[in-house]
Amino acid sequence: MQELPKVCVIGAGSSGITVCKSLQDKGIPYDCYEKGSDVGGNWRYKNDNGLSNIYKSLHINTHRDRMEYRDYPMPDWYADYPNHEPIQKYFVDYVEHFGLRKNIKFKNGVAKIEPQDDGTYLVTSEKGEKIFYDAVIVANGHHWSPRWPEPGFPGKFNGKIIHSHDYVDPEHPLQLVGKKVIVLGMGNSAMDISVELSRPGVAKKVFLSSRRGAWVIPNYLFGKPLDKQTELLPPGTPFWLKQFLFGTMLKIGVGKMEDFGLPKPDHKPGEAHPTISQDILVRLGRGDIKYKPVIQEYNGNKVKFADGSEEEIDAIIYCTGYNVKFPFFKPEFISAPENHLPLFHRTFKPDLNNLFFVGLYQPLGAIMPLAEFQGKWLAEYLTGNYSLPTVAEMRKQIQDYEKRMKKRYVTSARHTMQVDYEDFLYYMQKELKAGKKRASKSLQTLPVPSKAKYKQSGKQSSSNVKSEPRKKSALAKV
Repeated sequence: MQELPKVCVIGAGSSGITVCKSLQDKGIPYDCYEKGSDVGGNWRYKNDNGLSNIYKSLHINTHRDRMEYRDYPMPDWYADYPNHEPIQKYFVDYVEHFGLRKNIKFKNGVAKIEPQDDGTYLVTSEKGEKIFYDAVIVANGHHWSPRWPEPGFPGKFNGKIIHSHDYVDPEHPLQLVGKKVIVLGMGNSAMDISVELSRPGVAKKVFLSSRRGAWVIPNYLFGKPLDKQTELLPPGTPFWLKQFLFGTMLKIGVGKMEDFGLPKPDHKPGEAHPTISQDILVRLGRGDIKYKPVIQEYNGNKVKFADGSEEEIDAIIYCTGYNVKFPFFKPEFISAPENHLPLFHRTFKPDLNNLFFVGLYQPLGAIMPLAEFQGKWLAEYLTGNYSLPTVAEMRKQIQDYEKRMKKRYVTSARHTMQVDYEDFLYYMQKELKAGKKRASKSLQTLPVPSKAKYKQSGKQSSSNVKSEPRKKSALAKV
């Protein structure tokens, strides 16, 4: 009987922990490396991993029912859109419930991964451990390396500039109370931070600035959570029909962006990653936030905008997104220039049969259930129950998908990993079913033979804990 491959999982955030659960379910030996002292990744407030950071007022912008793992539902008493505290507790309880903690190496990230001639990987941890693995699953997240405008704006600014990644609250890391602040960007972080700073007694003036307009989508429309309404459309619904229905809902329920002082979007609804905020339009309508076109140049304490207007400003917060990085790989082996890394169903790299990625996408919806399915899919693959298509077929599917996405979305590094939640999950499920049929017709051998155990002595890290789904009410209140 062939040995199961030994697997290295990078990251114990929301994607990494659900992968660990799937590997454990199948008895696949694994180690999970986590830079911080606990699980949760970006959702862990004041994370000590040196990478993740969230602002104190952060709430989820996807309904809890669409964010939860299918094997571990969130409690009914959770709010529709809770803040980070119950979400972090949910991840901690998930790990405790399924007995995953013993396989996670905390405060010990991955420093270097070196592919070997025999197909294994030599993984060097930050504590200096060197261990061979048959396969590597990358779940290191993509919201930790700040992306700055390139090229930068001309001139010199005498005030303070930070990235939204470093923003915690109106007093940290900058004292913004009573100050005149520009928030640059039109994504979710820009909306949240602008709203927070515009509250009475916080910033003196708040300006929202951007290169282009955006469609602002409220959490609630017609008295119901909006993303719960969109899930009624079946997977595979043509995009033009989704766009028409969604655009009609926004037109009736929200109105024109220009009526709130924002520029008219240069794209139709659904052609850019959504900007979600229940409050920003109200704040703009009340004059608590004023919109300005993109910054043109700096001149000491003054900032000139593209419309020729100038304002004296104390601080600027760049909400300009993130770079996708894999610091443990040599760039010539794996990199994502302009955040572009072609993958089969955002999971498999066609020319490597033992290197996988989980959570490396920007969904119209939540990552967690999608990452959960990716974990189950990979576990089937690593036990020989699923077979991939040919490399040529995978590359063709990637090319066709990227062509459709480029045709649909505004050209931006933000849209290199875009997926639609329902369609992405549906087509992954469809591919898993097809791959199981391929595997059943072929000789049952593991896609990744276990070689690492012959190169590394020591106890295997597989677990005997059976991972049972939990019922809706099992989580204790925070």
